[in-house]
Amino acid sequence: MLAALPMYDFDELRPATDALWAAIATRLADRGIAAPASLARGKPLIDLWTDPALLLAQTCGYPLVTALACKVALLATPRYDAPGCEGAFYRSAIIVRATDSATSLADLRGRRCAVNTADSNSGMNLLRAAIAPLAGGQAQFFGAILTTGGHAASISTVAGDQADVAAIDCISWAHIQRLRPSETRGLRVLGWTEATPGLPLITSRLTDAPTSRALLAALDDVARDPTLATVRSDLRLEGFEALNLGAYDAVLALERASLAAGYPVLE
Repeated sequence: MLAALPMYDFDELRPATDALWAAIATRLADRGIAAPASLARGKPLIDLWTDPALLLAQTCGYPLVTALACKVALLATPRYDAPGCEGAFYRSAIIVRATDSATSLADLRGRRCAVNTADSNSGMNLLRAAIAPLAGGQAQFFGAILTTGGHAASISTVAGDQADVAAIDCISWAHIQRLRPSETRGLRVLGWTEATPGLPLITSRLTDAPTSRALLAALDDVARDPTLATVRSDLRLEGFEALNLGAYDAVLALERASLAAGYPVLE
């Protein structure tokens, strides 16, 4: 079986992430579930998420309702303590350099935009929805789109003047501000996107009901265990909420709004 928590797996947080998984795996073992001893790392995300052996992983809300629709089962949505979070909902910080003259999103027309991946809710979908009303029905708003591969790389690209703007998942933004303050010191938040449900925890569609119940019980237990308080604090993790899949319709609603505004692709 496979388990992975790849979405906020910064090097500095790996001890805490591994400790969280060890606590979950122990509780699963206590319930008769043979969980992997360690997290899988390095496997392409889409291969990981669609692997029939997937026990637990975290994905993004946009793939959940697009590429992964009907291929995985939603378990729970983490609640994080970070500016931009509201319970199990989150938004993106739209960042520019501190010295940039822009005072609104409209001022970014023709600028260079850094995007982590094309299938990201926080880096693409939320930003597309924010820009769509400003695009005026034109297909192109930005002067260039640079795909970076991750939020940390997008931050570096803006800080290094290879791009002018990026939308950064608010949990990633809070982590990088604390862990790598030198990388964010020259940046500022120009604005915030709409909020949607946060990055969900999923399991394979083949996972049986008793295993799913054991997973939810283990998550509930690690969210309450006082001995894991430091681990949860390091990860900015407050707990887990059992949102239903319909809550993630908000992600597709933003896509539909962008399409209706004549701005189907972030560009």
